[in-house]
Amino acid sequence: MVRIEVDHVGHRYGQGPLARQVLDDVSTELTESRIGVIGHNGSGKSTFVRMLNALLIPSQGAVRVNGLDTASAAAKVRKLAGFLFTDPDTQIIMPTVAEDVAFGLRKSGLSKQEIAARVDEMLDRFGLAGHRDHPAHLLSGGQKQLLALASVLITSPQLIIMDEPTTLLDLRNARMIGRVISELSQTVVLATHHLYLLDDFDRVLVFDSGRLVADAPPPEALAYYRELMEA
Repeated sequence: MVRIEVDHVGHRYGQGPLARQVLDDVSTELTESRIGVIGHNGSGKSTFVRMLNALLIPSQGAVRVNGLDTASAAAKVRKLAGFLFTDPDTQIIMPTVAEDVAFGLRKSGLSKQEIAARVDEMLDRFGLAGHRDHPAHLLSGGQKQLLALASVLITSPQLIIMDEPTTLLDLRNARMIGRVISELSQTVVLATHHLYLLDDFDRVLVFDSGRLVADAPPPEALAYYRELMEA
């Protein structure tokens, strides 16, 4: 079980009179295996999830993952927590599908044979075995997101953080990614506008104007969010 502690966190972009406060005094403790994060554009939800694996360091307060402070132990936190971006093209690094999945194991100390076996296992798991030697950037949108997820999972993180991974996908591929998420054994924190993905989650956080305004099981949190959007 992954434990995330968010202690009076605030975050500001910029300096002086042009500075913009995007998170304001957010505190929560997360121990569930499926946690959703929702809010309108500019609500602070993406900033919040990017703090959970030290992509961003809070301007005020502290974030701890399994007791590790993201400010002072960022490298250790990133070994625990993998991150999936909205646009998979931003994290596809290598030219072919297999090479991109293997990239995360380059400093693992494993032999070439062990790395190849792990890569093959991951490609089979996500239905990409037939694309092993294909150019990664020529995959479909859904396949690219599966590749990005495979490249994250091969490093065996305990926590997977996802920032709107279905936003650029059509409904069919978004639902496919949703099914894959539901089958993951890792703790998942998912920021999304596709609310149906959160139906079977344990807990949903709602952000508005940089504040955590609701924290409840999906039915209550989603109802609150819909009322907020209609107000």
